[in-house]
Amino acid sequence: MYDKFAEFLKGKKSIQVIQAENPDGDSLGSAIALDYLLDDLEVSLYCPIDIPKYLHYFPDWSRVTSEFDYRADGYIIVDTAAMVLLSKLLDDTAIKNRLYSAPVLVIDHHETADDLDFKHESIIEIRPAAAEVIFEIAKACDMEISKPAAEALMQGIMSDTLGLTGVAVTARTFEVMAELTRSGANIGELEENRREFMKKSQRIFEYKARLIERTEFHLDGELATVLIPWEDIEEFSDEYNPNVLILEELRMVEGVKVAVAIKTYPDGKVTGKIRCSGDASIADKIAGYFGGGGHPYAAGFRTYDTSYEEVVKDLVKIMPELLAEREQDA
Repeated sequence: MYDKFAEFLKGKKSIQVIQAENPDGDSLGSAIALDYLLDDLEVSLYCPIDIPKYLHYFPDWSRVTSEFDYRADGYIIVDTAAMVLLSKLLDDTAIKNRLYSAPVLVIDHHETADDLDFKHESIIEIRPAAAEVIFEIAKACDMEISKPAAEALMQGIMSDTLGLTGVAVTARTFEVMAELTRSGANIGELEENRREFMKKSQRIFEYKARLIERTEFHLDGELATVLIPWEDIEEFSDEYNPNVLILEELRMVEGVKVAVAIKTYPDGKVTGKIRCSGDASIADKIAGYFGGGGHPYAAGFRTYDTSYEEVVKDLVKIMPELLAEREQDA
């Protein structure tokens, strides 16, 4: 499977690496690592939105541009194979025409089905992080993993596994981390840098308190939801992602099995970030109901022409059914 990567690169001089419109630490680390791994090619990193400030603890985040390279010989999409997460790109006719006509390779690690409707090659392997898949590709293709590449991969894996505490982490993940350490990455230094950058201002601390007060509990406390309206997004998200502020807090409340942070936008768009506790691995199923996807314990969705109240109503309806199905399959 990994030989698809080498085949894709044959004859190409320039590559653009594409992140979806919801960049996270895994997609960013994966993109930066590819930039270093492909040092014999002309590589540019593209994201349709600005990299959020809460990800600026990655030293090379500024390598990412919002300028699409229409002349690249090929494109590598990282950390997604879902049309809904590329809608912002595909809404641009010029970009859409280019992706539908140029060589494209997708590297992803989610269980969600590949529903991209344009021609592409894909390397999709269920792993805790896309960065882990990229590590395996690099090893299989005998690519040298420099210290900066190792650091980017390690940060990507750490981000998507909640610091190696996620249930998707395997023995192989720890082996990969050991190999990245031998390549020069220092997990202690990287985590210290992240923690220093992620410190909250008093303003953000006070906003977190308001999010906690705004939280609603449903289904006898098994479902927790919180509304993050556009006004909050405008005021706070560039400084600190509200989802990051609140979701882990909700997941730690006794009795909560599913926590959902719901953002609303002026154009009628509603997005949801889902986190599940260890005994309720249905995040991907919930996201799938709304047309999204992800992992059993962490997933997301986007929908239109609806409201926070309507989304909550649907969550209250489908969650017991999905939990019952999970218990039957166990």
